[in-house]
This record gives sequence, structure tokens and C-alpha cells, in this order.
Amino acid sequence: MPEVSIVRCEDYLREHCLKALEEALAPFGGLDWVQPGMKIAIKANLVSAMKPETAATTHPALLAALTRQLVERGALVTVGDSPGNLFNAAVLNRVYTVTGLRAVEEAGGKLNHNFEQKSAVYPEAHVAKTFNYTAWLDDADAIISFCKLKSHGMMCLSAATKNLFGAVPGVTKPEYHFRFPDPLDFAGMIIDLNDYFKPHYYIVDAVIAMEGNGPTAGTPRQMGALLAGTNCHKLDMICAKLIGLDPMVVPTLRAAANYGLVPESAEEIETYGNPDAFVIPDFERIERGRGLQFETVLPGKAGVLLGKIAKKALRSSPKLKKSECVGCGLCANMCPAKAIAIREKKANIDYQKCIRCFCCQEFCPKGAMKVHRPLPARIINR
Repeated sequence: MPEVSIVRCEDYLREHCLKALEEALAPFGGLDWVQPGMKIAIKANLVSAMKPETAATTHPALLAALTRQLVERGALVTVGDSPGNLFNAAVLNRVYTVTGLRAVEEAGGKLNHNFEQKSAVYPEAHVAKTFNYTAWLDDADAIISFCKLKSHGMMCLSAATKNLFGAVPGVTKPEYHFRFPDPLDFAGMIIDLNDYFKPHYYIVDAVIAMEGNGPTAGTPRQMGALLAGTNCHKLDMICAKLIGLDPMVVPTLRAAANYGLVPESAEEIETYGNPDAFVIPDFERIERGRGLQFETVLPGKAGVLLGKIAKKALRSSPKLKKSECVGCGLCANMCPAKAIAIREKKANIDYQKCIRCFCCQEFCPKGAMKVHRPLPARIINR
């Protein structure tokens, strides 16, 4: 049986979305497992109140098509997410409207309006033994994670695995960046969330992906693909291949490899469809450099010192393009390390405090925060 499927979907026309979803899910049994009365949560990527054409969120046409297919089988469908803001009705209603999710209601589903939060104790976790989450997911008999393929400042790739970070309530997300400042620990936390919630399916909207300054201020890029599977890490390996990204510079995939959850290469993954037909060689990627893979080559203190120097020299940082900054202060409010201050109507970063979580880059409404890769990292990763 294939582990990942990839099918062509050139646009978001209703009939094309329905056909692509049926084909993508068919290798795994389709929706035959859905029973009348079953409650299904579709966890979308609704990072912010951004229009569908920005390619920042899961497209409403695909969410509506999946909802329609589930409702036809008698399921009770709820679509939701916790964006990087207050988790309440006022914020979510605006997000639902701007992202076009009223189409889900027209398809017979409903949008989440349960804003309760809960705490989980998860002893089996690699990193996150305890965490807070949005309680609406508890109401579901099954979860389908439906993400968007995007570049990402901290994680390099935003796709299947990263989507479950949206289970953490919006205003507490920065706390998790501060709690897990090391990218591999942060990645391990996201892997734990996936293990805890165990979505039945993962689906990736790569019809129009986002390249460049993602996950919110990048550029839409036509890819024409829809992916699906039951293993988020193997899906992400294929996604990394599509954009020409070494999977081992993606923290979630590096952590998954450390845990023995993925093969050495995407070529070892049994796939329905041909990923090579969708590869975009000149996709504008974000790469944090190979500091994550640094292995000390000297014994003792010398090796430790060399490792610290290499990581510092290779690590990426947020950098402000002052001509685009309007001094709104959102980055300063979002920064978990309190490393940003607004002076003379411009953001100023204290790099001694900065933990390189890229929250400022992710949520800057003008895209003025960029991911800056130092010259050594750019040379090594050519």
C-alpha cells in the first residue's frame, strides 16, 4: 500500500477539488471508514485573517469539498484552528470570514465556536510531557489535518507535521517558543502533538503553495498538487522534495529521523503518483543552515567550543527591512523573549535576547521582518 499519494489539482474549481480529494484518498481506503453520525474535526491552517489568494491558509474550496464528501456520508463536520491571536469568537469570526470559510457552512459543515482550553499530561512524549490545547478537538471521533504547503522562517517547511501546532491556543504559542527555544526541541514538541492527537488523515493543499518569506508574507506559487497520507513525516519528506529542500535542514524531519520515524530519503517512500512531476527546482526556500546537523570532530572541550562557534556562525536570524516597517508594534507584542522594542516608529531587535523563534517574521502584517542567513550558511548550503 502506498504511504503517500500525490495527484494533480490545477485550480480550486469545485469539481476539480472533489475529484482530486477522491483520488488522493483512494489508496488509503477513501472515506469508507466514515459512519453516519460520526463527528469529524477538520484541523485547517488558518494562521491569520488572510484572503485565500495570499496562499497563507488552507483554501476554502478544498475544505468545502472535503466537508461535502463527509456530510454526504452522514458525518457531523466541524472545521477550525487556533490562529496566532486571541482564541475567541471575535477573532475567529473575522478569520473565518476573511479566509472564505463560510463556504464550509454552505457545504453542510460548521465552524468551530468552542473556545474552551484544556491541559494534557502525556508521559510518552519525547519533549512535551504537558501542554495546553484547544478542547474542540476532544469532541471529534476522528481528526483530519488539512494544511497548506509553505516556506517557514523557523521550521523551513510548513506542511503536515507543523499544522498540529495550531492545536495550541493562539496567545500561548509564543510561550512554547520560549519554553522550547532550540529548534529540535520545538520540533519534538510538534511531533508529540501529532502523536497525541493522531489524525486519521493528513492532506496537503499544494495547489498554490507559498514560497519566499513564509508562512504569511511569502509569494503564492503554482504547484498544482494535492497530497495525502496517514504519516505526517513521510508526507513532509515528499513536500520537502517538491521544493528542493534537504529534509535534514527541516527541524521536524531531523527530529523525526532522530526518533527513527522516517527513512533516509524520500525515494524510499512508497508513493501513489509521481512527485517528480511536481518538483519546482527554483522554489524560493528558507533554509536555516546546517547548524542543526553539526557534528563535533574534536574530542573534549575543543569539540564543544567548535560546535558552539559553528552554530552561532550558521544560525539564521530575523532582520528588519526598515523601509517596510510601519511601527505597528505587533512584533514587540508577540515576541516571547521581549527582544523587540519600537523606537522612532521602527522595530529594533536585541539579538542578545532573541531566541530565533521567528514569531516576529511570521506575524509581521507588512512582511518587513525577513529571515537573514549569514554568508557562511549560504556558502555551505549551495
